[in-house]
Amino acid sequence: MTAVSDRPTRVTPDNPTINTTYLSEHLLGRWADLRKIARTLAQDERLIRDPHLAMDEHRERVLAQLKILVTEAQVLRAFPTRLGGKDDAGGGIAGFEELVAADPSLQIKSGVQWGLFCAAIHHLGTEEQQDRLLQDAMELTVPGAFAMTEIGHGSDVASIATTATFDPEHGDFILNTPFRAAWKDYLGNAALHGTAAVVFAQLITRGVNHGVHAFYVPIREVNDDGTAGPCLPGIQSEDDGLKGGLNGIDNGRLAFTNVRVPRDNLLARYGSVDDNGDYTSPIDSPGRRFFTMLGSLVQGRVSLDGAAGVASKIALTTAITYGNQRRQFTGASEHDETVLMDYQTHQRRLLPLLAEVYAGHFAHDRLLDLFHAVFSEEGMDTPETREDLETMAAALKPTSTWRALHTLQTAREACGGAGFMAENRLVGLRQDLDIYVTFEGDNTVLLQLVGKRLLTDYAKQFRDIDGIGMARFVVERAADTVLYKTPLNRTVQSIRDSGLRRRSASELREEETQRELLTDRVNTMVERLAQALRPASKMPQDQAAALFNSHQAELIDAAKAHADLLQWEAFTKALLDIDDEDTRTVLTWVRDLFGLHTIEKNLAWYLIHGRMSAQRAETVTSYIDRLLLRLRPHAQDLIDSFGLDDGLVRATIATGVEQQRQDEARAYYRKQRASGDAPIAEKAMKKSAR
Repeated sequence: MTAVSDRPTRVTPDNPTINTTYLSEHLLGRWADLRKIARTLAQDERLIRDPHLAMDEHRERVLAQLKILVTEAQVLRAFPTRLGGKDDAGGGIAGFEELVAADPSLQIKSGVQWGLFCAAIHHLGTEEQQDRLLQDAMELTVPGAFAMTEIGHGSDVASIATTATFDPEHGDFILNTPFRAAWKDYLGNAALHGTAAVVFAQLITRGVNHGVHAFYVPIREVNDDGTAGPCLPGIQSEDDGLKGGLNGIDNGRLAFTNVRVPRDNLLARYGSVDDNGDYTSPIDSPGRRFFTMLGSLVQGRVSLDGAAGVASKIALTTAITYGNQRRQFTGASEHDETVLMDYQTHQRRLLPLLAEVYAGHFAHDRLLDLFHAVFSEEGMDTPETREDLETMAAALKPTSTWRALHTLQTAREACGGAGFMAENRLVGLRQDLDIYVTFEGDNTVLLQLVGKRLLTDYAKQFRDIDGIGMARFVVERAADTVLYKTPLNRTVQSIRDSGLRRRSASELREEETQRELLTDRVNTMVERLAQALRPASKMPQDQAAALFNSHQAELIDAAKAHADLLQWEAFTKALLDIDDEDTRTVLTWVRDLFGLHTIEKNLAWYLIHGRMSAQRAETVTSYIDRLLLRLRPHAQDLIDSFGLDDGLVRATIATGVEQQRQDEARAYYRKQRASGDAPIAEKAMKKSAR
């Protein structure tokens, strides 16, 4: 980014300086080289979005861009070495998520091809099926669709209505869409470009439904030039048409009428059918089998978490750079207007979001490490690690995608009318990222998954506790409720002496105090929820469902609190890896801002549950205000450390043009005042006449 003039000097020991070169390299993380390659590509004129293209032109451009990625990017890293990949699951995602800077449509269409279609063959197919089907898909010879979602069931994959019934006479499956609500919908590559699809359907053989399985299904003829031709017999396709964003992707619908699928096109890693129609699976439990299959495809959520973080960084880079240059209203000076970032309201708008994005960045690093371990490190793919991965992805993907929308909108408003101009990308990115909160799992549904995992873990605590132990636990918790003698007794004590306010602020910035406050909120929420839902185990199904439904909002709140704690812990752990002392000091302030801002947003909970006095709650806000002043001089360095140069941000107002305008204006008025020719303000004239 362009240097900002008049930036406050940072030279004293109490006001450390960020080493932006060091921090930029550090933030690139484990797969730094791959991220650098992806960022270079994301600035390539052949790949960046042309906002003037109509939908049809945009779609064809993005398809052509995918062909460039095959030869020049690292899009095949996650796949088996024997097929030209690197068996590098984490590296594949690290490069992929950076493509959002070029064009979100390119990133998502890439995800459809390699992260969904190819990944389904890779993770759900046998080695023979990988060898037979995966190579052409990897090289884009076969563009593919991922046909899971149905109009009538959305995120409820277990209830999809498409059927694949085994025909023992012919030895194949008959694929059918029984009614309109069972049409596969919103599928990338389905409207135009896809020549095959991985189709999810209820597998039925010998009159038994064995649940949802995946089938490799050709859907279109292939023209002599390799492009997609008409649909094959029995297959219908419709174009979803113009969308609210991501119009470089040909989303569409598919339906099947008596389409015959060869038996060996059932992706059979977790379930197979022999010539006689007998079904076998290495996983006996239908429920566990279903979740294992879906868990193999968790990378979509992992990559969206990372891509949403990149979009948020672009937004903040634009807004803070502009805010450090744009001037508005005199007040602090008789002649010079004030830089926007010097206003407390502007700091309140942007700096807590900056802290959140840093927390999200470090949490994503941990998520990506776990994903890589599960899918690329020997001995790490266990039911426990998969469950941890699924839960973490389900917590972070909603958090980061909702945050991206909020950050883009806040940045747009913080840039005034300039933020609304298409050339500054904030509005376009906001449109494209809108759907991120819905696909790869609706955010609210994913948080329900997290909440249920928290309840399950809570229940495990008492599995081996006898009656006496449980009675003791209940008594102790009752005492906590009455006396507040929790581990937070230092934090929740009432402050009757106003002279203790300084000590109060000192405690709030202590790492252990923040951890206790954030942890206690999660634990208390889960405990109360578990107690409220305990009667459900003895109720009829309809009553149990009604009871659970009446507590859904609390379940979501507990999951959000868990995501907050997860990010804070990731940030805290990341501080240990920062070798530069000054940089670590500033990042610790950023971590404190994230933690205390999270507490501030939930002060009502802390007050209602007696975890904090009213005076202590007031101290939280006052200390945040002090942190904002402390971090204000470092705001530009913190965003510059993201390493997103002008070619990646591509916002005109973040290139230094605003600084030039402001310098020109200030020079003009200085010269006018020095000449003595400046007109006299009416207000000043009346004042001198008194």
